[in-house]
Amino acid sequence: MTADGGDAPVRAPVWVLADPRAGTAAQALGIAERLGVPFRALPLEWGAPAALPLAWPSLLGLAPKARDAVRGGPPWPRLAISAGRRSAPVSLWLARRGVRTVHCMRPAFGRRRFDLLVLGRHDAAPEAHNILSILGATHQISPARLAAARAEWNAALATMPRPRVALLVGGKVRAAGGMEPAIAAGIGARASGVAGSVLATTSRRTGGAAADALAEALRPVPHRLFRWGDAGPNPYLGFLAWADAVVATGDSVSMLSEALATAAPVFVADPGGLGARHLALHASLYAAGQARPVDSGLSFFSRTPLDESGRVAAEIRARGLL
Repeated sequence: MTADGGDAPVRAPVWVLADPRAGTAAQALGIAERLGVPFRALPLEWGAPAALPLAWPSLLGLAPKARDAVRGGPPWPRLAISAGRRSAPVSLWLARRGVRTVHCMRPAFGRRRFDLLVLGRHDAAPEAHNILSILGATHQISPARLAAARAEWNAALATMPRPRVALLVGGKVRAAGGMEPAIAAGIGARASGVAGSVLATTSRRTGGAAADALAEALRPVPHRLFRWGDAGPNPYLGFLAWADAVVATGDSVSMLSEALATAAPVFVADPGGLGARHLALHASLYAAGQARPVDSGLSFFSRTPLDESGRVAAEIRARGLL
């Protein structure tokens, strides 16, 4: 894999249209990484027209540098993988040049024009020959990456008392001010109540006051707390790799999907302010036996690791898109 730049292989058979939002880009990158072939990641930058409801194949939404990178592409790849509403016109512009297209998340238009649409079950995906319905979202955490993280963090985490509960804390969606400290403290107390140790991380949506309240709630048990912006290596993958259970706030589709890549039981906590789409996601995970709400009690249960990125990659090969 290479990013777009001087060392990028011009003839890479796969292009990834990488949205600036990390979670969105990870959906496309995670699929490409599982295909086992070289790919070229093109970082997308958006100009003002990207805010418009562009409903035709076009590069209009791209900033000039990103537009030139796509437009100067010949020879074209065999396959382009994209994610997010804004990248859909770019993907279909490539389709007009004979490129096969795989797109993640519901596009604003042209649903039937993609060779494969990867839609979360929580988005009520319709049945169609080119639609693959998945649980949650695709991502970059593969079994191999988890195994590598377990080895990397062995010295730091193997001696933490069991059961080790990974606690992944986000915050309110599209809300300023962070999570309510009382909610963060309550989630921390729930995790501490069943844990031999807690491996906790916060996000930019958590906020300083909520992170402080979480730290106080974790004091009674052995724990490691990595706050958003802390210096040093981020232990997020190590926490997942060493977890005997995972408690994750339900505000992030990506975070929940990544937790489900582990073999640990996953519990969903409410950070406050969740909308209908997030609640539909939670319901789809509960119905599939892949997660349970924290409020139902932290009674550990068995589940099979979810590998939707690998499943999508296999579907791409089976359909002859690569």
